[in-house]
Amino acid sequence: MIPVTTVVRVRYAETDKMGVVYYANYFAWFEVGRCEWLRASGYTYRELEEQGVALPVIEATCRYFQPARYDDEVAITTAGEALSPVRVAFAYTLVRTDAHVTLAEGRTVHAAINPEGRPCRLPAHIRTLFS
Repeated sequence: MIPVTTVVRVRYAETDKMGVVYYANYFAWFEVGRCEWLRASGYTYRELEEQGVALPVIEATCRYFQPARYDDEVAITTAGEALSPVRVAFAYTLVRTDAHVTLAEGRTVHAAINPEGRPCRLPAHIRTLFS
């Protein structure tokens, strides 16, 4: 699956008193990118969970290069990577669209779990998205 780009506009509520995006909001944008990557592949998180599989985050990192500010347009480019039949990773690059400046890069790792919280294999149709 090729990377998917989603654009968000920085809301006032996502910034601090100086108009700079609070660092934790980048992780919320990673989730936006992840959901849209999955949607672009023809599936949704809801469908995955209806099949009895959840993908909790087990690792998350973010490197910050430039601040995002109120009203900036930010392009979130998301790419998926299979780590094993029960773990996947996503890589993110966030770019301010007006100046093509990289704001941050991040990565999340997810474990596939069943409704009881036990590790399980990803459905075959989802595993194929990462190959």
